[in-house]
Amino acid sequence: MNFHWLLGLLFFSQQVNMPDSLLITNNGHTLSTKNRSDFSMYYPELPIINTEKLNVLMDEINQKVSKMPKNAIIDQKGNIIREQVGYRLNRQTFTEQVYSFYFNKDTSRLEIPLQLIYPNVDSELLGEIRNEKIGEYVTSFNSYNQGRTNNIFLATKAINNFVLFPGESFSFNKVVGKRTSVKGYLPAAVISKGELSEDIGGGICQVSSTLFNAVDNAGLKVIKRFSHSRPVNYIPPGRDATVSWNGPDFVFKNNYNQPILIQAKTLGNKLIIELYSSDVIKFFPKEVPNLPYEQNPPK
Repeated sequence: MNFHWLLGLLFFSQQVNMPDSLLITNNGHTLSTKNRSDFSMYYPELPIINTEKLNVLMDEINQKVSKMPKNAIIDQKGNIIREQVGYRLNRQTFTEQVYSFYFNKDTSRLEIPLQLIYPNVDSELLGEIRNEKIGEYVTSFNSYNQGRTNNIFLATKAINNFVLFPGESFSFNKVVGKRTSVKGYLPAAVISKGELSEDIGGGICQVSSTLFNAVDNAGLKVIKRFSHSRPVNYIPPGRDATVSWNGPDFVFKNNYNQPILIQAKTLGNKLIIELYSSDVIKFFPKEVPNLPYEQNPPK
């Protein structure tokens, strides 16, 4: 007797008293109902699970139930806001449960199994690495220039509370992301090929330049830095760090043995970036030049 035929007969005999519908629930609420045929890839005399269909289902479920974790942060008043644990579909457990339903058990309900995702930065770590200031830099801008001020604020917010672990590199473009109107960035003056023009996100180079000087002040290792094609008035000559999407980037590495915390904010017409770490860190700060106030007028 054909072996595949025997397996098919055995499967058919098992199916007689097995439920054909599987109720998929999340916290007791029905998320989906699936029949055995929804998973099937039928070969002659031998039913087999279609793994592509199963993977598509798991992707759909994960989009509905997953929640990204949130790192602990320090708010504007200096208070630590606790982290939030995230979760996603436990694909291995879910697959095992579907196989159990499909082949051999009288399961008719499946509560979606979730896998916890822990944030990289919890409140305990944040409390430890806010103690020692290892670098800082301050620049001025014209707060009445609404487009430029708005862009500086958004880029500053994007890097604020970022934690860089030992051996990791920080990419300004990667962390801040593409500067688009959808994200709230506005047109403002930029320097392109030595000429002034206007583009979405103009002004954020002041954030990357201020960050570079704070990083250099802390003695961290600079991997990539590019200067503008003409001088800028908010930073000493040769101390700028121009950035653009799909273009120049500012990248530095945490070459110390403790995590580094970036604290960035705007206060009036000042852009203030400070770097902190644990009080046990051994760091090697550098002197960095500042513009005299009278040479650093808001623009």
